Amino acid sequence: MKNLFDMTGKVTIVTGSGRGLGKAIALGLADHGATVVVCSRTLAEAQGVVEQIKDEGGNALALRVDTADRASCEQLVADTVAAFGKLDVLVNNAGIDIIEPAEDVAEEAWDQILTINLKGYFNCSQFAARQMLAQGTGGSIANNSSIAGEVGIKGLTAYAAAKGGVNQMTRTMAVEWAPRGIRVNAFSPGYFENIMSGATDEHARPEKRAQVLQFTPMGRRGLPHELVGPVVFLASDASSYVTGAILLIDGGYTAA
Repeated sequence: MKNLFDMTGKVTIVTGSGRGLGKAIALGLADHGATVVVCSRTLAEAQGVVEQIKDEGGNALALRVDTADRASCEQLVADTVAAFGKLDVLVNNAGIDIIEPAEDVAEEAWDQILTINLKGYFNCSQFAARQMLAQGTGGSIANNSSIAGEVGIKGLTAYAAAKGGVNQMTRTMAVEWAPRGIRVNAFSPGYFENIMSGATDEHARPEKRAQVLQFTPMGRRGLPHELVGPVVFLASDASSYVTGAILLIDGGYTAA
C-alpha cells in the first residue's frame, strides 16, 4: 500500500508543461518517479523544465507541440513511443483564456479557446488512448478542467463552454474505455497564484482579488505545487478504482 503513489516506470505526457501549473505538475510527477514528456509551443521552455528534472535525477524529454494542431498531437504520441516504447499517462493541461462580456466575444476568440481547451484535449486523448489500447496495458488520462465548468463566472463564456465540454468528454470517455483498462478523470482548479495567459489584466484588478478571497472559504489562492498531489493520485495506482470523476481543487469555492 505504501507504493500506491509510486510512478516509477510510468511514461507520462503533460501538455502545456513549459511553465505555470503544467510545469509544477511535470516536476511533481517526475519527483514521484515518472518519465515525463514535457511539451510546449515554446521548445526552450520545455527544455528548461527537462533540465530541471534531469538535474534532480529524473528522466524526461522535451517536445514542441501545438495542441491546436491535430497532426501535432498525433506526432506527440508517436515521438513519445519512439523515445520510451510506450505511453502510460496523459495529462491534458495546455490552455488559454480570454475574459470579456458574452456580447463582445468574437468568433475568432471563441474558435481559438474551444480549439485549444477542448478539441486539443480530445485529439491528445484519442491518440493516447489508441496507443494504450494497442499496448493492452491500460492507462490513465487526467484532464485539467476548471471550476468554470461547474459554476458561472462573469466574462468566461467561451472558456466555461470549453471546460464544461471537458467534463462531459471526461465522463463519456471514462465509460467507453473503462472495460479496456483506461481510466479518464478531470481535476478542476479554482483560483491559483499562477494566472493563465489572457487573464492577467483581469486578475490584477483589486476588485477581482477581493472577490477571489471573499468567495474562497480557505481565504487564499492555491499554490501551483498543491496540484501535484491530486494529479499524482489520478495518474497513479492510488486511484485504480476511480474513473469519470471531476476532482475539485478550489479551496472550497464551489462548496460555498
